[in-house]
Amino acid sequence: MIVRPPLERYAELRDLGIRELDFSHIPRVWLKSLARYAATGWAANIARMPQDRRTATLVAFAYAYTAETLDDALDLLDLLVTEIATRAKFLGQQKRMRSLRDLDRAALALAEVCSMLLDEAHADHEVRTAIFTRIPVEQISRAMATTYDLARPPEEDYQEEMLTRYQTVRRFLPRVLETISFKAAPAGKPLLTALDYLKGLHGRRKPAFDDAPVNIIDAGWQRLVIDKEGQVSPPAYTLCVLERLQDRLRRRDIYVEASERWGDPRAKLLQGAEWQAKRTNICRTLGHSPSADEVVKGLSAELDATYRRVSGRFSTNGAVRIEQKDGQSTLTITHLDKLEEPASLIQLREQTAALLPRVDLAELLLEIQARTGFADEFTHASEAEARTAALSTTLCAVLLSEACNIGLRAVEHRDHG
Repeated sequence: MIVRPPLERYAELRDLGIRELDFSHIPRVWLKSLARYAATGWAANIARMPQDRRTATLVAFAYAYTAETLDDALDLLDLLVTEIATRAKFLGQQKRMRSLRDLDRAALALAEVCSMLLDEAHADHEVRTAIFTRIPVEQISRAMATTYDLARPPEEDYQEEMLTRYQTVRRFLPRVLETISFKAAPAGKPLLTALDYLKGLHGRRKPAFDDAPVNIIDAGWQRLVIDKEGQVSPPAYTLCVLERLQDRLRRRDIYVEASERWGDPRAKLLQGAEWQAKRTNICRTLGHSPSADEVVKGLSAELDATYRRVSGRFSTNGAVRIEQKDGQSTLTITHLDKLEEPASLIQLREQTAALLPRVDLAELLLEIQARTGFADEFTHASEAEARTAALSTTLCAVLLSEACNIGLRAVEHRDHG
């Protein structure tokens, strides 16, 4: 059996146009139930259904699994980017380990130069002569070159090693941008512009990146994307956009409307007339004022009072100070001292632990099942009755094995199928 990639399956289901129909008057539980039956049932059973039920079942399947295949495609995209970053980090660490000896040698040579610069035994006009007498100029130059080549700026995170996967990215990224329609929240609009730019370059033989939007490039990619002449590197720019896409998707600054797991979380909020009808009750339940102006006014007053209180004690607070670093003011907070736990607290914790009964996890889970019957809410995928009579015990065993990562062999029992 040939299993097609999720992106292809999503494109076929999307082209059916089922998601464009209005299903708002149908409970989502019904749609998912019909879709689940279509996915797990026999094709012959579906073919013998009355025409209206068969149509409803297949339409529900197309509607539900369009979003599911889209989620699978986006999950796979996230996994691919993670694999690229993980592999790049591994390669970078291997390279760094191999070059660590040379970097140490260069750092020690430069440290010796700096120690002589700080040595007050040498007059200012004698420092250069003393240094070059002890360490040749050629050795200092080689140490500087080695340091520049091997040392990593603090903002870099193995981006250079990611470039080795550019050919892999070229094979799937154009298809992703062509098939999936990304949307953006306000914070993600610059990246959406960059995605549209890359999408517009698809099909060109040798596209130029002269007018590429560069406001999405962070400090880690700056050196690799834009060279000394100001030219944009296509591989580095593409990998930079891909890395930013994964980050913004996880933050939901970039989202896909038709997706369940990667959609816009704001879309699930109450909107318009529905929100206005329930606004008073919700605000009363949460203990908030229905008026946004009153809430903002109260928060503003609290912020102002806190600022004045902190500002008034700032000059006498020895744990906080303002320092100048690289021409900028930074706030420095002294680490808090650890507070030792009093003996009474330690004794109370020991007494409380001694009072707790030692209970087997399996027995605890079975007791919860006996009291609540939560395992009875599980149903078979085909919506038929389970063949085993001890289904609840079996489910508890599976839950325990997965939660404790001990495997099924540790919880199996020959008296239960």
